[in-house]
Amino acid sequence: MNKIVALLVAFSCFFILENAQAQNPVTASVKAIVVNDSTYTLKASLQIQSDWHVYAANPDGLEAPSFKAGLETVSFLGMPTYSIKASKQADVLFKQANVFNKAVDIEQVMVIKGFQPDSLQTTILVNTAKADQFLALEIPVTVALANGKKAVGFQILLPAAATKVTTDACGGDTHDTKKSSGWSVFLLGLLGGLIALITPCVFPMIPVTVSFFTKRSKTRKQGIQNGLLYGASIFLIYVLASVPFHVLGNVQPEIFNSISTNPWLNIIFFIIFIFFAISFFGFFEITLPSGIANKADSKSGLGSFGGIFFMAITLAIVSFSCTGPILGTLLVGSLQGGAWALTQGMAGFGVALALPFTLFAIFPQWLQSLPKSGGWLDTVKKVLAFLELALAFKFLSNADLVEHWGLLKREVFLGIWAVISIGLALYLFGVLLLPHDVKGAKISTIRKAFGGFAIAFGIILIAGVAPKNTAMLKFLSGFPPPTHYSLFYKNGEHHGLQANVVNDYEQAVKLSKEQNKPILIDFTGWACVNCRKMEENVWTDPEVMAEIQNKFILVSLYVDDKELLPVQKRFKYTNAQGQAKDIISIGDLWATFQAENFNQVTQPLYVVMSPSQKIVSNPVGYTPDAKAYLNWLQCSASKAK
Repeated sequence: MNKIVALLVAFSCFFILENAQAQNPVTASVKAIVVNDSTYTLKASLQIQSDWHVYAANPDGLEAPSFKAGLETVSFLGMPTYSIKASKQADVLFKQANVFNKAVDIEQVMVIKGFQPDSLQTTILVNTAKADQFLALEIPVTVALANGKKAVGFQILLPAAATKVTTDACGGDTHDTKKSSGWSVFLLGLLGGLIALITPCVFPMIPVTVSFFTKRSKTRKQGIQNGLLYGASIFLIYVLASVPFHVLGNVQPEIFNSISTNPWLNIIFFIIFIFFAISFFGFFEITLPSGIANKADSKSGLGSFGGIFFMAITLAIVSFSCTGPILGTLLVGSLQGGAWALTQGMAGFGVALALPFTLFAIFPQWLQSLPKSGGWLDTVKKVLAFLELALAFKFLSNADLVEHWGLLKREVFLGIWAVISIGLALYLFGVLLLPHDVKGAKISTIRKAFGGFAIAFGIILIAGVAPKNTAMLKFLSGFPPPTHYSLFYKNGEHHGLQANVVNDYEQAVKLSKEQNKPILIDFTGWACVNCRKMEENVWTDPEVMAEIQNKFILVSLYVDDKELLPVQKRFKYTNAQGQAKDIISIGDLWATFQAENFNQVTQPLYVVMSPSQKIVSNPVGYTPDAKAYLNWLQCSASKAK
């Protein structure tokens, strides 16, 4: 009851704050007064509602109104000055406080280094209050700059006729690619669900749940019905978890790529997976608040479908400590394919998790064939811990790649994975002891076999570090950083072949006209797994490589590159639906270019255009068959003539 009351209070405070913000208790107007070519005096006039006040500088840490630059080339000189002196008055929240009432002007000197846009977006930070309500506001404002020039942005939209293919015999069909990708995600989700089944959080639940259904069902028909309802409920719960992402996708299609390649999100996942791995090693247990599970469990006594549905929710909650990391991997890995790919992945996970519960509920006699719970489950959990540790560094690698930090070059990444693999082997052979392990315990033949596999995998990783042995690791393409992100390569090599242009479509068009060759646009991403598979397994095929190098101008456009565009090339793009988007980074530019012209947001996507910028064949996506990809290239090249 206390938790419910606290939740209601929190919601009440939220709505009070939302209503307060909707009233705009503080409004601002701003102007920039020219001092010299690069210096302005920024002056903001704040209007404060009569029943509100704005805090000035206070000893308890409350800050006075200030400016926050919206551009990295902007700096402020000195401290802001205010048109009036703050008055001291009684304050419900802070007893006595220095405040501004009704209105106040703020001035501060601003210097802009380099290019000056014709207008500048900045933010005014204000702490304001009314009685016992407190708001920390960020008021966005746009100010005109007298010495500025209009930014010259890239022309996003190509002519409509240029992006339509009237006849195409080259076999390019992105819709088939999407279906293939969706099914592959479904199978990955299915595999993840099967792995989750043999974890200590899920496996023991099978006989317990089946026993419950056996006792509850008066007839075999009712038992079958309850088992089917239970399986359907598990499936439905995981599929419903993907529904919010469909809403997000309708707002901005490329949002999934933005989420999955966001460096800070990937770092958060890195930390979470390290945390989960330590827990799986047995150093501590992760559990959701018991009240949540108890609440769901209490509802399982409701009538037929309702009770069974809440039993399924209870399973999802109590098994979260084991299924959470697997679902997290599925979430981030499938987001690049969009909302439907995520739904298919979650559906696969739900099917794998639901199927054994359903079958054993319908055929309870099969329980006799199940292995008994025991120490082997603890071994499975610790093996998963090593896998979680390896996946954690994949997330860190994603952040490193899109930000170009250079922390996890290919050789460093492979070295870390090799150490983890050898550590797993030592654990499986009983050399490395973890919590709850018994020294001198008998090691099974199966465990020794997996230990041998782990050692072999570690040796292959170490051998694959050498540039001449990269072909040994083709089966891992997409997981380690690309071959050109290396300690050995200093000349900017890409994909095993030299791209004519990287992140510069206009330069590719220029070269295409000069050399009279069609353009091969490679929409790719630093954190794109299938892109690496294409580059390292298909583009390295001698015939494919020769076809690209001799007949095309290859331009690779990275849709997840977080490097900022020069100030003079940043702009706001408004699409046909009236949705505005700030084009600030290289990734913003090419993700929008791809979505607006080719109605695709997944990578890789390959488009062939003539020197006059007309598409000559249907684009293709991930095509692991080198022969099929070569046929598409040859056909597209012939149509471009």
